[in-house]
Amino acid sequence: MPSVSAHVALTLAQHIDAVFGVMGNGNAYFLDALERETTAGFTAVRHEQGAVVAADAHYRASGRVAAGTATYGAGFTNTLTALAEAVQARVPLVLVVGDEPTSGPRPWDVDQIALASAVGARTYTVGHADAAATTVIAIEHALTYRVPVVLAIPYDVASREAGPVPDVPSPRVPSAPEPEGEFAEGMLDEIAAALRDAKRPFLLAGRGAWLSGAGEALGALADATGALTASTALGRGVFPAAEFDLGVTGGFGADGAMSLVHDADVVVVFGASLNQFTMRFGELFAPGTRVFQVDVAPAATHAHVGGFVRGDARVVAEALVARLSRTSFSGLPWRETVDVAAARAYDAGDELAQDGRIDPRSAARRIAELLPEDRIVVSDGGHFIGWANMYWPVAAPDRMMMVGTAFQAIGQGWPSVVGAARARPESTIVLTTGDGGGLMAIADLESAVRAAGGRGCAVVWNDAAYGAEVHLYGRKGLAEEPMLIPEVDFAAFAAAVGAEGVAVRTLDDLDRLASWVAQPAAERPFLLLDLRISPTVIAPYQQEVIRVNS
Repeated sequence: MPSVSAHVALTLAQHIDAVFGVMGNGNAYFLDALERETTAGFTAVRHEQGAVVAADAHYRASGRVAAGTATYGAGFTNTLTALAEAVQARVPLVLVVGDEPTSGPRPWDVDQIALASAVGARTYTVGHADAAATTVIAIEHALTYRVPVVLAIPYDVASREAGPVPDVPSPRVPSAPEPEGEFAEGMLDEIAAALRDAKRPFLLAGRGAWLSGAGEALGALADATGALTASTALGRGVFPAAEFDLGVTGGFGADGAMSLVHDADVVVVFGASLNQFTMRFGELFAPGTRVFQVDVAPAATHAHVGGFVRGDARVVAEALVARLSRTSFSGLPWRETVDVAAARAYDAGDELAQDGRIDPRSAARRIAELLPEDRIVVSDGGHFIGWANMYWPVAAPDRMMMVGTAFQAIGQGWPSVVGAARARPESTIVLTTGDGGGLMAIADLESAVRAAGGRGCAVVWNDAAYGAEVHLYGRKGLAEEPMLIPEVDFAAFAAAVGAEGVAVRTLDDLDRLASWVAQPAAERPFLLLDLRISPTVIAPYQQEVIRVNS
C-alpha cells in the first residue's frame, strides 16, 4: 500500500513536473515514490540551498511552479537563505522536507516551523490521513500568495502505509484582481486624463506586469499616448516596441535614458514596487512629476506616488486604453522627438584598464556580440551584476533573472543554472557570477554542468575581491584585507567537473566563445569563461550606492 510519503509525491506530481534536492533520511521515502511512481523529473543538487534556488529559477524561467526537497535538521537549515530570497521575491514554490517525529523532537531536531516562519514561509505538516489534501492546500497557498511554502513530513509517518491515494480537488488559482468601486473608477479616469494632457508621458513596468501578461495591453497604451517606456531590471522586454523603450531604470540605466525619464511630466507604473534601486534613491523622477501606480499590493509602495489603483496590470492597462481610444496628438508625440538609441548608449570602455587587466565594460560588450539570441541570463549577486544588466539585452523578462537580489544574497548562481536549464531545455543558459559568489556556491558547479551541458555557459567576473565591499568600505578607510580573495583559477574548477574553462586575459581570448556558439549544442561542453577583470572600474549603480552612503 502507498505510504504517506507516496501520497505526497503522487499528489505533488499531478501539479509539479520538476523537483530539485538532496536526498537524506527525512525525504528518502518521498524521493523513492517520486522516482518509481511518477513522471516528475528529479534533479540532484549538491547543497540543499541549491534545491530552493533551482526551484526558484525554474519558476522565473517558465512560470511553472517547481519543488525543492531536503532532509530534516541540517538539511532544512541549509535552505533558509534561499527560502528567504523566494519569500522576498514573491516566487511560489514548494519545499518538501523531513521533520521531527510526531512524538516530539530528537536531540538533533530544531523548530523548523519557527525557522521557516522567521523568513516569512508558512509550513504545512502532513498527517497519516490527510497527506494528499495537505499537499494540494500547500500548492494552492503558494500560487495564491506568490510565496514559497514548506511541506513537512514527520519522520515517524513518512513510511507509514496510508491506503490508496484519494482523489482531491486541484489547487484553485485566483483570478486577476480588477479595480473595484467608485474610487478606483475615478482614479482610472484621472490617470487617463493626465495621460491625455501630458506633454512627456512615460510608462514604467516591472515583473508584476509580465506575470499578468500585460505586454500587449501596455504596448497599446504606449501607442495611444505616445509615451516613452522603460522597465525595472526584472521586467525588461515587457514592452513590445523596443524602438521607443529606454531600457532598464535605476542604476543599470544609461545616463541619457535616465535623463529622459527625469524629464517626464506624467508617469504610470505597472507592476513594479519602486524599490530604492529602481528609483535611483528617490531621484528617478523630477519634483512635480505626477506619478501613478498600478499594483496588486494593497497600497502604494513609494512616497512619490500621487495616485494608486489596486488591480492587475493587464486589466488596468486595457481599461486605460479603452478610455484613451480616441486620443489624438497635436504635433509629434514625445517618443518620436527623441533619439532613443543614443540615449540608451553605455560607455564602451577600454580593452584593458590602467592596471593591465580587462576592462569589464569592453568585455561585457564583446560577450553580448557573441552570445546566441536564445540566451537566458541567470545572475548571481555582487558588484559585477551591473555589467550583464547594462550590456546584455534579453528578449523578455523570463530571460533575465537575478536570484538572490531581493534578499541581498550572493552564492545563488550555479544552482540557478540548474533550474533554468530544466525549465527551458531549448535555450542557452548563461550565468554571470563573481569570484566571491562563485566560490560560495561552488558545490553546485557540478550540478550546473550536468544539468545544462553544452547549452550552458558561465562568465565569472574575477577581480580577486568582494568588489562591492572594496568600493564602498575600502573608500571609507576600512581594512581591505577581509575584502580580498586570492585569485582563483575557475577554469581549473571547470575542467575538474567535465566542463571547458578558459582564462580570459584579453578580448582576443573571447574568440573561444565565438567558436563555441558555432558548434552544435550536443557536441560542445559547458563553457566557463574566467574573466580576469580590473577591480578599478566601478559600475554606475555602485557609484550611486557609494554616493548615497558617503
